[in-house]
Amino acid sequence: MEADFRSAVIEEDLQVLDTESRELTPRASELLAHRSGDVVAEEVRNCVIRARTSPAHTASGLRSALRDVRESLRRVGEDRGLTVAAAGAVPLVPPGSALVDESPRMRRLLADYEFLARGQIYCGTRIRVDAVDTDEAVALACRIAPHLPVFLALTASSPFLRDGSDSGYASCRSVAASQWPTTAPVAGVCSAEDYHALVDDLVSSGVISDPSMVGFGIQPGADGRSVEILVCDACPSADATALVATLFRALVEREAAALARGAEPAAPVETRLRAALWRAARSGLEGALVDPVTLEPRPAADVITDLVDSLAEQLSGTGDLDTVRELVDDALYNGSSAFRQRQTLRRRGHVQDIVDLLVVETSGTSGPRSPVPDAHSRLFGVYLPIEGLDTDPSWDEAVEAGGRPRAPYDPVLTALQQIGTVRLRARQVRAEQEASVAGVTFRVTGQERPHAFPMDFVPRIITSEVWERLAAGIEQRARALDAFLDDVYGDQEFLAAGHLTPEALDRAPGFRRSTGRVLGADRIRAHICGIDLVCADDGRWLVLEDNVRVPSGIAFSTAHREMTASLFGDLVDEFDLHSPDQAFPMIRETLEAAAPPAAGDTPNVVVMSSGSADSAWFEHRLIADRTGLPLVTPDEVVFRDGILHRRTGDGLLRVDVVYARIDEDMLLSSPGLDGVPLRDGLLDALAGGRLTVANALGNGVADDKAVYASVPAMIDFYLGESPVLDQVPTYLCADRTQRDLVLDRLGELVVKPIDGYGGLGITIGPECSEAELAARREELLTRPEGYIAQEVVALSTLPTFDGTHMQRRHVDLRAFAHLRREGGRTTAHAVPAGLTRVAPAGSLIVNSSRGGGGKDTWIMR
Repeated sequence: MEADFRSAVIEEDLQVLDTESRELTPRASELLAHRSGDVVAEEVRNCVIRARTSPAHTASGLRSALRDVRESLRRVGEDRGLTVAAAGAVPLVPPGSALVDESPRMRRLLADYEFLARGQIYCGTRIRVDAVDTDEAVALACRIAPHLPVFLALTASSPFLRDGSDSGYASCRSVAASQWPTTAPVAGVCSAEDYHALVDDLVSSGVISDPSMVGFGIQPGADGRSVEILVCDACPSADATALVATLFRALVEREAAALARGAEPAAPVETRLRAALWRAARSGLEGALVDPVTLEPRPAADVITDLVDSLAEQLSGTGDLDTVRELVDDALYNGSSAFRQRQTLRRRGHVQDIVDLLVVETSGTSGPRSPVPDAHSRLFGVYLPIEGLDTDPSWDEAVEAGGRPRAPYDPVLTALQQIGTVRLRARQVRAEQEASVAGVTFRVTGQERPHAFPMDFVPRIITSEVWERLAAGIEQRARALDAFLDDVYGDQEFLAAGHLTPEALDRAPGFRRSTGRVLGADRIRAHICGIDLVCADDGRWLVLEDNVRVPSGIAFSTAHREMTASLFGDLVDEFDLHSPDQAFPMIRETLEAAAPPAAGDTPNVVVMSSGSADSAWFEHRLIADRTGLPLVTPDEVVFRDGILHRRTGDGLLRVDVVYARIDEDMLLSSPGLDGVPLRDGLLDALAGGRLTVANALGNGVADDKAVYASVPAMIDFYLGESPVLDQVPTYLCADRTQRDLVLDRLGELVVKPIDGYGGLGITIGPECSEAELAARREELLTRPEGYIAQEVVALSTLPTFDGTHMQRRHVDLRAFAHLRREGGRTTAHAVPAGLTRVAPAGSLIVNSSRGGGGKDTWIMR
């Protein structure tokens, strides 16, 4: 029976890696020397080997053969500090020529093709299926070529370049391969005679040295008795590679039968096929593919499913149909290797983790098997406690302990279940691409390039009753902080009453004794405050941190709303939500209200940024655009006769209010339009009442972690009120008694630098190693005044889509309050919008600059 079916052989290039450094290493010969059999051949680079399976004609046979070859190589390398990875590219490639084989063939390639041969080391997969002769192989190539994009999408596994930067493609290997002079989707001829003539012409032209350099996406095999595809990346998923081989073998069977019935082997239009392959290389399984029949874009899942359905007869003949459908379901559920690699980098932040993922998948499986085809099981079947934490699961705002959605979230989670994993992932990738186009980016600490701000589809829902209490709490806190700032740069009555020591004030890095006093008394200082809140203990809200220097995040809340509105449609309107766009007229109103009396009834306000290098540049641009205010940098303003002016097309225009989205020290030291630092002019204009800077200079003292501990006392001292919102119990390590308590409980507490921001320098006791705790202990013994400690708060969690399923992630909420002088008194106005920030997987630190993301915040009216 087996003789009635054509067999397939898989040849894949495997990258040889050093297990310690995780880098490519030129030691392929060591594996070859100890590998029994003749199924492994050395490649032209000595860090790559080519493994070949024995022939098989079923999906299970191909998968087993591929796994056996990989396992034998893994065992050989295990004792030698070597391993292999099947991937189109790996992101850790050492410099130099050590990886290049010094064979005559390689030297010829380097001499003829230079940078093409010296570039990143790419690895592909070659799948060969029996053919009667070269004539049939050429004809089969013509008929099968339109399906090549599906094979590329299924195996796409080269998203990163050799330096670890993202190429923007799911398969940069295939894009790079297209630069070679003889690379094309298909030869474009329909007979063996024409094919051989084409190859002879290429050799005689001197463009290639021999026929082995021909690299069409699909072509006759060198033996003349097979047809082979070369379009695929080497793929860590043996299942995906075996799936492609099985589909290709079935296509050969079907098209061979069609040819035997007299069908024409018409060559496809190369330009269209090349474009379709580019589309597959760009987005893999996570975007649209070009339908081979209609040439219209369609979801990859639909195109692949249609192909399987069209091959049902051939797959059933070998007993493969059920297996192939399972493999397709798994591939779509887990996503492409390129997608999984990007998710790994996002979760863990290290290129080495990508290599580890590739090694694990090469030797095992590429993720969980797809659950039963039920949307809830797919999305929430693995809704587990936070990865990496030993504590009990935190309170989840959306899902009850028994797994049922809480009432406000029921329609949202139901809608997500109906969309399903595969389409939700495709929408997520598309949304992030659109975010990049719109400039919704943020720079993670330690990374040079900004990335699309990670945005999750599952919103946070805040009922009107909860929001009423939160709004009252943040308004109260903003008024108290503003009163403190006015006092601390004035009479310092709060210190005199013993609520804060002079030493604590002097230690506060944000305290600016000279610049802070420039502003006259009874003036608003904290015009726009950002208050960070966390939900804990079954719905109890706490204040985690205050931000009255340059609080960011409001623009991202708008971007989130636009994304969720595109997903949920009318459901957003059914919830009767506050629009985050309300924030922008509020910003303008607050800034105009802050203008000095000399500005008159039509003050001129500008938004000032350090420029496009700022991590929040997107927000600066959006605020300026939505408020209708000009966006300027320091080098666009200048002082004339003690008044600040900005450059316009018509000359200089007076400026009354500067909304400073720039660090205070940078603002003061930056040269203006005339090259003179702005410091003296700013201080003179502020002191003379001719200019307002929002937020005011010196506000950083209120962001100090040690000062935070005194805010409840501020509320009582300045307002005569009790705090509406509690805050996290805090210990001042500058106090000997409190420091000793912290040292005794170091493994239980969160320790923060008093001047820390962006989550920098924080240690969370239960998550720390003994070495990390020992280092922090030494810091507390030698410089205790630089730290505070807090109780660990079990931050609430919300479902967050990680590309495959919903995962619990810790969240916080940045809410905003504006202060204005109205009718001789200070009024506070909570902004009915907020930024829900999501911690990276396995972390309690919720901060965008640490690699977290965000969610839309639905505040109900």
